[in-house]
Amino acid sequence: MMLAGPLAHAEHSAAGPTWLPLFPVAVLAVGYVLAAARDPRGWDHRRTASWLVGCALLAVAVGPLAQLPDNPSGHMAQHLLLGMLAPLGLVLAAPVTLLLRVSPPPVRRAVGRLLRARPLHLLAHPVTAALLTTGGLALVLLTPLYAAAERQPVLHHAVHLHYLAAGYLFAWSLAGPDPAPRRPGLAVRIGALLGAAAGHAVLAKYLYAQAETLPPGLSDRDPEAFRSAAQLMYYGGDLAELLLAAALFATWYHSRHPHPHPHPHPHPSPPPSNPVDQEVCVTRGRIPDANLLINSTERSAEQSSILDRPAVEAE
Repeated sequence: MMLAGPLAHAEHSAAGPTWLPLFPVAVLAVGYVLAAARDPRGWDHRRTASWLVGCALLAVAVGPLAQLPDNPSGHMAQHLLLGMLAPLGLVLAAPVTLLLRVSPPPVRRAVGRLLRARPLHLLAHPVTAALLTTGGLALVLLTPLYAAAERQPVLHHAVHLHYLAAGYLFAWSLAGPDPAPRRPGLAVRIGALLGAAAGHAVLAKYLYAQAETLPPGLSDRDPEAFRSAAQLMYYGGDLAELLLAAALFATWYHSRHPHPHPHPHPHPSPPPSNPVDQEVCVTRGRIPDANLLINSTERSAEQSSILDRPAVEAE
């Protein structure tokens, strides 16, 4: 995965007030907590804790670490949080499942169409997501993009957003508990994780060996500082990859051995065939699978479109 990367971006003060990047993080945290409180079935507190941990890591990355002096190791720690650790906490919180459980039918239908879109299937494939993370990092470290991001705050924030988005996409494609249509099997996901981890390690070693010239385009560089940053990238990346591997196997295990409902109905009835009744049962806790909810809302939309068509008069 491995978005750890680059880093010493100066001119933080030119990007705006120091508290401004913390505002969207606070919105994400508060919005999730409010949505969890609205869940009629009761949302898992462990998911909420995972989301808040991810938001806390984001806050550290865009807050205190962003205000450090121009030190490559400090900025490398910032990018480890943005691209590897925070996305894992956010993904394990299953925000899409929560959205499906508390949103009205039109929103659920829109989410279902998005999850079934072919472009998302391509982007969410583990191999594609791995290329986005490691490839994006290599592009910054091995080209003048790194030096350009130091001089242009807009580009600096765009690179950060790419790290976060690509890291989230990679973690979701491997270990996300949210619904992911056409997700490949365990072997493909393990292969993607191993390939991304190898690419991340090779890139860190190359940065360490070529610290006198990488990243290119810098007018003033400290090779020893970049070697320290490369070491942090290497060992910090190993830790993040181990956590992701643990989440991958845990998600796979729970998908094959689901926990029974703590209070099973003595005589459970089968799910109703009517899409509207299915949506009601989901809110009452009888259909826990978010994929079933997506299917039901889409069938309800199709049924509504048929009913809305004008009748053809017989000639």
